[in-house]
Amino acid sequence: MDHDLQGSKSDFTKSDDGTTSLATSDSQHQKAPEHAFPSIFGSSNIFRITGTKPDRPDLCGDLIIKNKVKSLCESGLEAMSKSLFETAVNCFNKASCLQPNQVHLYVDMGEAYLQLCDFQSAIHSYRRAYYLDSEDKSITHRLAFIYYLQGQCLYDDEMFVEALESFSKAAEMKPNFMSYQFRSLACLTALGRYSDSLNLVSKWLEVLEPTSDLFVLKARLHQQLNQVSLCYHSLQSALQLNSTCPEARELMRQLKETGQLVRQQASNKAVEGDLQDALVKINNAIQYSPVEASYFLFRGTLRRRLKDFTPAIEDFVLAIELNESARADALGEGQEGSEGLRDEAHAQLVLTYNDLAVRCFSHGFYQEAVVLLSRAIEEQREASGLFINRGDCFFKQGDLTFALADYQQAEELDPHNEAIWARLAVVHNTLGLQSQKDRKYQEAAKQFSLAIKYNPGVSQYYENRAKAHYKGQKLDLAKEDAVCTQILDPNNHQMELLLLSLFPGCSLSHILSSETAQALRSQLTDSINACKQAVTPPVSRLADELDQLKVLDETDNQSEETVSDFGNEDSSDA
Repeated sequence: MDHDLQGSKSDFTKSDDGTTSLATSDSQHQKAPEHAFPSIFGSSNIFRITGTKPDRPDLCGDLIIKNKVKSLCESGLEAMSKSLFETAVNCFNKASCLQPNQVHLYVDMGEAYLQLCDFQSAIHSYRRAYYLDSEDKSITHRLAFIYYLQGQCLYDDEMFVEALESFSKAAEMKPNFMSYQFRSLACLTALGRYSDSLNLVSKWLEVLEPTSDLFVLKARLHQQLNQVSLCYHSLQSALQLNSTCPEARELMRQLKETGQLVRQQASNKAVEGDLQDALVKINNAIQYSPVEASYFLFRGTLRRRLKDFTPAIEDFVLAIELNESARADALGEGQEGSEGLRDEAHAQLVLTYNDLAVRCFSHGFYQEAVVLLSRAIEEQREASGLFINRGDCFFKQGDLTFALADYQQAEELDPHNEAIWARLAVVHNTLGLQSQKDRKYQEAAKQFSLAIKYNPGVSQYYENRAKAHYKGQKLDLAKEDAVCTQILDPNNHQMELLLLSLFPGCSLSHILSSETAQALRSQLTDSINACKQAVTPPVSRLADELDQLKVLDETDNQSEETVSDFGNEDSSDA
């Protein structure tokens, strides 16, 4: 028990002669053990009363004290009725000295002190009463009330630390009475102890039934601590409990307006080319409105332009999720959602997957690039550039079957794309070389023919098919391909030897000037021109952003063994 509740105790001792004397002992003093008396006094009779005891009941000590206490108590009550509170205090104080174990004396004295606004003395009196009878709830509640009054006076005098102590004690005495705890919160906020205030409110939300007012209070404390995002979420919780709460709606409006202002500042910085500062600004805007999908879309775009691809992907995915959630809520309210934002976020997500795949490709991480491009294709299956790039990754890994499938899919989406034809030609030529190595000359010739179909101006393809026909004993076809090779590449000395062996007794000039050679030259020219004329500008199948998708830029003199790397990473962004 508290030391305040203990204090000094008084008791009365009665001597053998019948007289009574007041003996006072402090709580810190120890009573002498009973065995100390005989050990000191032995058989001494000095305490024995000799002679005849007077037969006077009215002189009994207990009765005298009882009557005196009764008289003092009556006088004290009479003084209270006449508003003579100081007199009442003196009466109750004298009575409590005579009978210190009477609870009502301390209660009455505490009330007298309370009327004198001597809160500390009133608290002391009530604490003595509480010490004697801690089960009496009326004493507990009255003591809590006096602490509250003392705290309120201290609060009005701006003595917030002392007031907090009083309110805290009042709350301890009556923990279920929230008014006392609210006053403690007022002191904490007046002292600028917002973290402690926030912890107190959070505790209330755990033990009490949540209300919109409590969440608004929590939101304001977050705002004081510059925890803007947490402020927003607390307001959301308040509006979920009460959608018409005016305080929550007004504070939410202020947050959104500030967020829009900071978002505009971020846009201005981005237009000026200061992407890093723009990123800082949009991060601040998101704090004010952490569920605004357009903010995450904007930040993702900035991060993509800064080549911070992984966080950019996370932003785009989150933008899509938030937009879908907002659309669902809007449709539930009979409004339309933002389909344009969703489409733009998907387009940006595809571009970012592709950009990150480009980086992986340039560092030789082909499998990782395949995974990223596959994710991009899941988001947008109509982008031929994605299939081209994934096909390049497969080609680099030696997975010609998958590479061919992706190039063919790209051709279906964009049938007049010269870059796709060049890749198809390379793959078919490579497959032909493998078949030729396995002595499958007919299959090899078939693959070389497909390579020539897609890119008729590459001499290497004719040379390879000529060798396949030659080894497959189809000499007439070998002669035609050898002539075409020499026409396209006059400096090919290896094919010159093959021609001389196929046309024994004829000189090279005679072979190339023959009618057959002239016809083949004409056919070659027609095929190459027809191929060039078939090429058309790419048709936009996606948003304007996707027109700038990074794809290969192939040339006609591409090697049959490798496919060129992806386009330059520094291509312009949307």
